[in-house]
Amino acid sequence: MLAFVGKLGGPEWGGLSLEEFSRRQAMYREAEIAAMRDVPEFIRKGQEIYGYHHFVNDVGGSLCELDEPGVIELLAEHTLILYIQTTTCEEEEALIRRAQSDPKPLYYRPAFLAEVLPLYLREKGLDYVAQVEPDDFTRWVFPRLFHSRLPRYEAIAGPYGYTVTSQEIARVKSEADFLALVEAAISRKGAA
Repeated sequence: MLAFVGKLGGPEWGGLSLEEFSRRQAMYREAEIAAMRDVPEFIRKGQEIYGYHHFVNDVGGSLCELDEPGVIELLAEHTLILYIQTTTCEEEEALIRRAQSDPKPLYYRPAFLAEVLPLYLREKGLDYVAQVEPDDFTRWVFPRLFHSRLPRYEAIAGPYGYTVTSQEIARVKSEADFLALVEAAISRKGAA
């Protein structure tokens, strides 16, 4: 799916024009919304057809970007939302370095892209998108995207979910560890 979404930039580097990139971004958003709305049915089918007692909806970081009424509420009604929070600057920097080392197609809210693209063009001395090297833009934009998403994740976790730290996740080695972590997250929020 991400190969279809593609990257913004010049065609000689495999990039897409702003118009085509924006069209694909909109399609990706609609597909993500539809997938999230299908979660209750996926859960039902998993239980009834396959006998699965547990369902993990490992959504991408773009969930916080969808801005679609009812989606988060639906997920909160049918699943337990866990926000994995980085707790140190070193963790954030490692996550950013990992993303920059192998730039992948990403989803950007239209308002975010409209804000950062002119900054990138100006900083790089470029006049138009066809001059953009897609991986360079993706590396440049990722830290900005990451930091813009943090308050959005927290806005979801606050009323609808639970927060665990990346350090807590690193200690999980078994199903029992994971369940204990979820119990601790629920208890923490209940005590707050």
